Amino acid sequence: MTAKKGHNSRGQITGAMRKLADRIDRLDEEVAALRGDISEVYAEAKGQGIDVRAFKKVIKARRMDRAEYQEQQAIEQLYSEMLGLEPGGEN
Repeated sequence: MTAKKGHNSRGQITGAMRKLADRIDRLDEEVAALRGDISEVYAEAKGQGIDVRAFKKVIKARRMDRAEYQEQQAIEQLYSEMLGLEPGGEN
């Protein structure tokens, strides 16, 4: 990508890019730390006897709006019935 003529010098662009790259690196480190914290919470949940796989599914559902959640549930129900996992489906 080239700089627009008369807008910024190459040195200014390079300096700005370095600052942006540094910010991204710091944010990536923060994200990694947060992922570690989340893993610790799930480990704590498991230690308390919570089924972590089901718990993660519930956490994901909490983030959905109500209509999206209901649609997802209806689709899962339909697929389960189609595969014979629920009453009313083929065996």
